[in-house]
Amino acid sequence: MEYNEYGHYSADGTAYIITERRTPRNWYNYLYNDTYVGFLSQIGVGEGFCQDDLGTRIKLIMDRCLYVTDRQAGTWHTANGLPMSAHYDAYTCRHGLGYTTFSYEKDGLAGQLTVFVPAEGDFEQWIFTITNRRPTEADLGVIAYCATNTDGAYEAQGYTSMDGDWDSAAEAVCHRVSTSFRRRRPGVTYSYMMADRPMTGYDSRKNAFIGVYGSKENPEAFEHGLGCTNSACVVEKLCFALETSLRLAPGAAETVCFQIGHVMEREEIAPMHRFLAPGMPQRLLDAVVAERTAACAGVKIKTPDEKLNLAFNSFYQYSTVMGAQWARVRHNGYRDMASDTECLASFNPELAWTRLMRILTYQYSTGYAPRTIKDGRIQDNHYIDCAMWLAATTHTLVMELGDPSLLLTEVSFNDGSSATVFEHIRRAMQYLYDAQGMHGLIKIWGGDWNDGMNWAGLGGRGVSVWLSIAWYRANKLFIELCGLLGERELAAKHAEMGETMRQRIEEYGWDGKYYITAINDDGKKIGSQESEACRMWLNPQIWAVMAGIAPKEKLEQIMAEVDDYLECPYGTRINRPAYTACDPTVGNFTRQPAGTLLNESVYLQPMTWKITADAILGRRAQMQASLEKLLPWNHKHAVTYGEPYILYNFYYPDEHCYRVGTPGQSWRTATAHSLVRTIIRYLYGLEPTIEGLHIRPCLPPDWQTCSITKQFRGCTYDITYRQQSPDGRVTVTVDGTPLDGDLLPCRPGERLRVEVVC
Repeated sequence: MEYNEYGHYSADGTAYIITERRTPRNWYNYLYNDTYVGFLSQIGVGEGFCQDDLGTRIKLIMDRCLYVTDRQAGTWHTANGLPMSAHYDAYTCRHGLGYTTFSYEKDGLAGQLTVFVPAEGDFEQWIFTITNRRPTEADLGVIAYCATNTDGAYEAQGYTSMDGDWDSAAEAVCHRVSTSFRRRRPGVTYSYMMADRPMTGYDSRKNAFIGVYGSKENPEAFEHGLGCTNSACVVEKLCFALETSLRLAPGAAETVCFQIGHVMEREEIAPMHRFLAPGMPQRLLDAVVAERTAACAGVKIKTPDEKLNLAFNSFYQYSTVMGAQWARVRHNGYRDMASDTECLASFNPELAWTRLMRILTYQYSTGYAPRTIKDGRIQDNHYIDCAMWLAATTHTLVMELGDPSLLLTEVSFNDGSSATVFEHIRRAMQYLYDAQGMHGLIKIWGGDWNDGMNWAGLGGRGVSVWLSIAWYRANKLFIELCGLLGERELAAKHAEMGETMRQRIEEYGWDGKYYITAINDDGKKIGSQESEACRMWLNPQIWAVMAGIAPKEKLEQIMAEVDDYLECPYGTRINRPAYTACDPTVGNFTRQPAGTLLNESVYLQPMTWKITADAILGRRAQMQASLEKLLPWNHKHAVTYGEPYILYNFYYPDEHCYRVGTPGQSWRTATAHSLVRTIIRYLYGLEPTIEGLHIRPCLPPDWQTCSITKQFRGCTYDITYRQQSPDGRVTVTVDGTPLDGDLLPCRPGERLRVEVVC
């Protein structure tokens, strides 16, 4: 089956509708607010958990299922399409911004289940409506079920010390949970499941509902009766299950709403029913959809690729908003939050500023930044590059918002002391510069952007050439910030530091044709022509272009080497050739199978940076080819597969294993986020400076006509592009008046019509 036969976008472009349950793998959607995130697939597979500000998590939901039992027929089915062997007369899954809705028809019944996470709160809600289309009355049971790990993951022959039961005062299934969540020390909190109507059954013990040998596709409770067993749970695996009864006349419909959440005190459970008051779930749903849609409204594009337009204008931006808060979801990666926030700034700088304020509070007062915030503590993990990302994010935000005084905002460090945003960035830049290893380059310690190069510098001598290049770029941006505050002496100092670093990079990082990526503790080059494996890495080459670290002619030569050595039909490899044996002097990525992850795969976030580098150098044909290879539905160069509404971390190239052309994970990667910024900033050429918005496009050759709408400092620009200038000169008119130069006028409250011929 072709991938476009599994589904399509909604008419308004804000949702993807999956029409075939059996997609090649689970196709997910993510639902989130600032303290709760959940995800689920087209058949309901997924999780949901709460998180506090130090990354302690309540693993509330490990799976979801909603059962409908037919008491007259003695049968049952699920509203989320399981088991896969079951027949449905009709079935769709609608993944939207802030919700997922399952719709089905089966045995004369029509159901619609919507799962969503409200804009605030440590809970999610389900709204289920069922209609009887039979000519006779239907006697039905509706059972909401969730697996949970609030009591820890089950291990055979292991114990769990938690308990659960029905709380009649709160009218909810209640679990007692031992955790340090929001308390910094172990204590008891509570998780619950409740509904908006009287319940006729419940279960809190998994072995009572699912059974010892059952599964969610075949609960053992249904072997003995079509309903819950009213089970308590003591030192066994917990679950949530709630049942209600419905009698529906022909043509009648009923709606049942469920809520699964977490509270700090048992007395807080009963008041949570207020969110299930009549009409309240629908209002909460409408509010979160409106908020998520508004957060993605700052930029809209129109290109000749309609699928790109739909993905960019919906899920790519929606995922970017999530990434700035939740990073890679499995953990709160610091560099991930910082870099995603820079991408968010390109279409929603106001929200991005609030994200930056949060991110800075985890930074050390020395300037160092941690690797992640997880399990109740700030974790360093010996990574050093995280502080580097702060300068670019702050620079982008100040330029988007046009307010240098933002740099003087006071923000705390993780030890409780505080300083201005500017001082946070200054300390980050100085810390990295002072972290000098071999040849005066910046140490790699336990890894740079490449998490898998984590053994190269643990002795404190190994260095990252890529990070030294990235610091050079960030330092240039910091010098611009110095200028905005009149810090001339500091700017001069950092200019000298930058030139010193540039010379070291050229002397010790240049390999004759391109830049190496690192030098390990033993002085061995990594990513060199001398190397046995991974003789060339993509990142140092494209970041050299982004940093402008060498003359254009040299950078063009480097990119020609990239074309010759790293390019393949599926995209640009992260490195080549693959390691085939573990190297304890390099990192654990050398243990990854060849062609996967960081070991010679087509890694897609760096490909977005390559598109940026191509645009900077005016390599329009290569830029277009990279974009085409990146997008899963464009098979001009090679056939690739994956969810059509989101992007992935990598593709398997053609010389490795049976998974050729298939992707790695979706959503939990910055590929879509980086692509959003690349398209706005480098393809459409909308460059924010303190003076305003410049327009310096570098469009793919096939984008003969295209357009973009961007909100900037209260002004809305409707910009159309036509590629018909014979000499490549760019001419711009604003509301019919020719523009002298490329700086667009900014008139807050107005909508300007801009036409570009290039």
